[in-house]
Amino acid sequence: MEKKKGTGNVFYIGLLSFFGGISQDMFVPILPLYLANVLGFDKAFIGISEGLVTSGVSIFRFIAGFFTDKFGKKKPIIFLGYFFSLIARPLLALTSAGGAILGLRFLDGIGKGMKDTPKDALIADSTIVETRGRGFGIARALDTLGSVAGPIILFGLLYLFKDNLLQYHFILVATALPLFFTLAILVFKVRETPRPEKAAAEVVRVALPRRFYLFLGIMLLFSLGNSSDAFIILRAQNVGVTLLLIPLVYGLFNFVYAATSIPLGSLSDRIGREKVILLGWGAYALSYLGFAFADASYQIWLLFAFYGLYYATTEGVAKAFVADMVPADARGRAYGIYNTVVGLAALPASFIAGALWDRISPAAPFYYGAGISLVASLLLVMFILWKKH
Repeated sequence: MEKKKGTGNVFYIGLLSFFGGISQDMFVPILPLYLANVLGFDKAFIGISEGLVTSGVSIFRFIAGFFTDKFGKKKPIIFLGYFFSLIARPLLALTSAGGAILGLRFLDGIGKGMKDTPKDALIADSTIVETRGRGFGIARALDTLGSVAGPIILFGLLYLFKDNLLQYHFILVATALPLFFTLAILVFKVRETPRPEKAAAEVVRVALPRRFYLFLGIMLLFSLGNSSDAFIILRAQNVGVTLLLIPLVYGLFNFVYAATSIPLGSLSDRIGREKVILLGWGAYALSYLGFAFADASYQIWLLFAFYGLYYATTEGVAKAFVADMVPADARGRAYGIYNTVVGLAALPASFIAGALWDRISPAAPFYYGAGISLVASLLLVMFILWKKH
């Protein structure tokens, strides 16, 4: 009975993420184009804004992780996270000032940071170790199906408002609407999981294992080469993909991501998380080399599809691996540390990518990212060998 309940809870967590994904991926493809094409900001500013947001997210992931473990409640923190995003995204349509844009992006980042850690802990607590990779895969697949629907809706809105000077502004407001469904599902369908019967002070003293920190160090290195996906969207336009088609090419990426998340998550249950992550980092390196060499729009479609495999083999699998390594009553803290470290790396990664684009060439950020991923892959191989001994 508990397994069935857990599976149902994972489904509803995935369903609220489905509507959150619709909002997010109506928003993500249009924002860098809005900042660059309408407001006229350069790539370095876009890199700073994306990196600053993601790094700010990380602070609140850590805070959310601490309070998740301390109080044992996850749903109220997740609610606040989605609520902040609901406020921040439409308000971007009302300002063109750089400082205000950064402030609103930071508020959106706070929201993302607050919801991610307790949501990961809720999934982990709703699954058992033998099927945890599949559980995270189900949640990621539903999340990403929303990320397929979002760009398709965005395509329709771009076509509908193609002759309207305020098309970007209408779309930014529309991105808030799916989040009302997300909040409703969270309140009425998602079940809070019970915490272990331990005092809060005792929970805080639970030590995280050494291998967790070793893996975290490798993830940090990889993340320093993993700049915002805003740059692959800008690269698509740079190579020749039209504004109207960018949501569809982004939707293709999300479709591949969604379609392969469950089988690749299940594969990690059978052959080991680290091996599947290695496959993902290989896909990342090949994709980024492809973006560096691309000179025709049809190549972008193929590269975005292949890039989806990188996400399917790393996002949910890495988080399942963290859950495998740490005690159940310290997962909120572990996810907070993990998400914080990975997120803080986004600021230098995206700043470097923007500077390389502006000062060298649009291909330079992708050579850099591919090189860093190869070095991180070698370290992960060493980590696997160390574990065996």
